[in-house]
Amino acid sequence: MAAQFHTAMGVYERVRTEDANGDVEKASPDAKGGFPRASDGCVVVGGVDVEAAGRVPDSRSASRRGGGGGRESERRQRLVSLDVFRGLSVVLMIVVDHLGGIFPTINHSPWDGLTLADYVMPFFLFIVGVSLGLAYKKMSSRASATRKVLLRVLKLLLLGLFLQGGYFHGLGSLNYGVDMQQMRFMGILQRIAIAFMVAALCEIWLKGDDDVNSGFSLLKKYRRQWAMVLVLTIVYIALLYGLYVPDWEYQIPAESPSLSPERILVKCGVRGNTGPACNAVAMIDREVLGIRHLYRKPSYARTKQCSIHSPEPGPLPANAPSWCQAPFDPEGLLSSVMAAVTCLVGLHFGHVIVHFKDHGDRTFLWMISSSFLVVLGLALDLFGMHVNKALYSCSYTAVTAGVAGILFTLIYLMVDFGGLRRTTTVLEWIGKHALTIYVIAATNVLPVFLQGFYWRHPENNILSLIGIRKR
Repeated sequence: MAAQFHTAMGVYERVRTEDANGDVEKASPDAKGGFPRASDGCVVVGGVDVEAAGRVPDSRSASRRGGGGGRESERRQRLVSLDVFRGLSVVLMIVVDHLGGIFPTINHSPWDGLTLADYVMPFFLFIVGVSLGLAYKKMSSRASATRKVLLRVLKLLLLGLFLQGGYFHGLGSLNYGVDMQQMRFMGILQRIAIAFMVAALCEIWLKGDDDVNSGFSLLKKYRRQWAMVLVLTIVYIALLYGLYVPDWEYQIPAESPSLSPERILVKCGVRGNTGPACNAVAMIDREVLGIRHLYRKPSYARTKQCSIHSPEPGPLPANAPSWCQAPFDPEGLLSSVMAAVTCLVGLHFGHVIVHFKDHGDRTFLWMISSSFLVVLGLALDLFGMHVNKALYSCSYTAVTAGVAGILFTLIYLMVDFGGLRRTTTVLEWIGKHALTIYVIAATNVLPVFLQGFYWRHPENNILSLIGIRKR
């Protein structure tokens, strides 16, 4: 399962051993296929040769000459900034997950708006895109690469179902298992799998043969990928604002098995609504996935309409609207369309690394792209297309992808260009083990395991002794 773990966060599957100077020797070619062998330490993702993936030429050191008839061996360094950015995103995820309840200002925005927690998912999707840009520089077979991508996507989807489908009951419960009639179908890894699939297939099949020597020629080479970005955005906007949302209902389980569940009607009958109750994003999920298979603790339960302690969870106000307790999946189907766009933006940043070797050129192109996205997102929000993480709105996509690009550029200048690697050692290590940390910390696998050890009574478990409570 390690391969799909690493794919999900844009982590390469294998990393070659570095020498004392931190450099990495170039792998020797395979005598049969002409590509580096996996056993030589190269990274193979989806059937492609990515010998140099995640590494950039060291522009500050001269090339060294080795043996073998005076052949010049080019040393390469790992793109440390990508690991550091990934590690920073993991730390951010853990912080907002565990402290969001204590400090609501960093928790996910109840609906419109942007908080610290709302950057986590776009950051990971952006990183996956950058990694794909480095990974798919060469391919021995497009068909073979496509098959491996689809197989990896399937594994990620199944892994996501296991981790977030309800199998683990969470803190405070010693039970496990899930009623398949109520299993949550979507989740973080499922969204990453969808975005990864779209971006990887675009990189495999929608890449031009043009030479790249400027920013314009870069856009021209990947024009079909940008056309896909436009198509996805148009489809999202058309469905979000064009679909008719009828009245719908949901059930609230009764406290006693002998009682019937309460049925609640939500009146809609509108088009183009982007509020919590009558948006097309939720309607598509209810119709396709089924309302029983959606997330049961949506962020809009913390809005002023639904909580007297807003933006914290709390009892319902006396005049609370009917939709406050309805399920809603923040990683739904239509919203994942724009999540794929974030991944494609990261793919563009990876292309810049592949085609431009000068630090100044990379920085210039990255900052231009990032600044444009931030300005575009703010303009869309100003004209009524509000920044909204739950809907993954166009303005949210643009702003968060732009911020991700700016942050990645700053980390790149500090670490890969400035050489300040020691100051980010911890983040780099976390970034290289991102999926392991995610599974252990963010999905409560480790806490659920630890609370299984108790003294005499289940309440006297290890977690209760160290003060970790059910959340």
